[in-house]
Amino acid sequence: MERERFSSRIGFILISAGCAIGLGNVWRFPYITGKYGGAAFVLIYLFFLIVMGLPIMVMEFSVGRASQKSIALSFNVLEKKGTKWHLYRYVGIAGNYLLMMFYTTIGGWMLVYFFKMLKGDFVGLDAEGVSQTFTNLTTDLPTMLIWMLIIVALGFLVCSMGLQSGVERINKSMMVVLFLLMVVLAVNSSLLPGASEGLKFYLLPDFGKLTDYPISEVIFAAMGQAFFTLSCGIGALAIFGSYIGKERKLTGEAINILILDTCVALIAGLIIFPACSAYGIDPGEGPGLVFVTLPNVFNHMTGGRIWGSMFFLFMTFAALTTIIAVFQNIISCATDLWGWSLKKATIINGIAIAVLSLPCIFGFTIWSDFTILGKNILDFEDFLVSNNILPLGSLVYLLFCVTKCGWGWDNFIKEANTGKGISFPKKLKVYFKFILPIIILYIFFQGYWSLFQTL
Repeated sequence: MERERFSSRIGFILISAGCAIGLGNVWRFPYITGKYGGAAFVLIYLFFLIVMGLPIMVMEFSVGRASQKSIALSFNVLEKKGTKWHLYRYVGIAGNYLLMMFYTTIGGWMLVYFFKMLKGDFVGLDAEGVSQTFTNLTTDLPTMLIWMLIIVALGFLVCSMGLQSGVERINKSMMVVLFLLMVVLAVNSSLLPGASEGLKFYLLPDFGKLTDYPISEVIFAAMGQAFFTLSCGIGALAIFGSYIGKERKLTGEAINILILDTCVALIAGLIIFPACSAYGIDPGEGPGLVFVTLPNVFNHMTGGRIWGSMFFLFMTFAALTTIIAVFQNIISCATDLWGWSLKKATIINGIAIAVLSLPCIFGFTIWSDFTILGKNILDFEDFLVSNNILPLGSLVYLLFCVTKCGWGWDNFIKEANTGKGISFPKKLKVYFKFILPIIILYIFFQGYWSLFQTL
């Protein structure tokens, strides 16, 4: 059966960017930037995004395009006889499921807050009241369950329409609306009285601010954010590589996606930092920034109910673009492995994801006292994906593309540089083969070192 194709190059770029663009850009990036010094930290982050994230993205796209398969079979097609690279598929597929086991719940929170803002539920509440609203949501099992199921149903409904009619068409529309919402919100925040200090903090590097924390901690935070924002290592990008032709070299396409992903993160900062400055809020307050701090900001803002609704609509779209992309990968794995029809793969995986998402919700309610390594269920699931599967999966793709026992450097370069556009830098082979693997392993072990220090 002939493999599906995107209807346009822009469709591939927007959907691949949509996979990378998620809550890491618009939730995690602003508060980490706020914590570690603003503009100076952003420069370090951008450096690691280019030297780490970009090459691994090209490698994952290359494996997908060369094999024309999802992660379920891509290594089988390309690996040398007798090697066992294909065994990683079980870890990669598990990573997709694990990511969705908590991402769907957070996506549900975003959608709930959009409707709450739209209805005016926050109007008249003080800071304690806004904080209590989030507490009430995360302890309300039926409400979280309903909104999680809505997110799962929406995601699989889009995927059930097919690649072009569903995933490409809907994601392209959401990405366009997402960018428009962000630009409008960023302009509004930047024009608030008192916003100038926030803009200065965010846009003018002050390297003295980096000394507030140990430099090794700052560098690790920048490396980690640059690495995890792209969702490399679980085949979620490789699947879209399998849907494109050979007309363009993959480095140029990856650069375009990287630029879009970075623009979203940077514009998110332009929304949050001026607003926090205008209302005297610390932007480095952590994950609660979105659900507790920002609703307070919108409460004090002229037209805040409208701006708040737009903000949580864009946050919902950011979550959904990633969810749809990962759902598409999961469905493709099922059709590649077992030959299931699109309908069968959608229904079975829809039920599976809904059931597998329950522990995350239970972790806030009936299992709230249960912890693993000192973490609640959501944080532990996130730890398994972010600190384990993503870095180790990226290492697998990297070594597969640069070592003789894998696919091999020559095969990778031939695939990556087929077509028009920017070529992958062959002269940096030593860096990709020996230095980049050490950097990835550093991120992996530093994550565990940080964990053990907190236990």
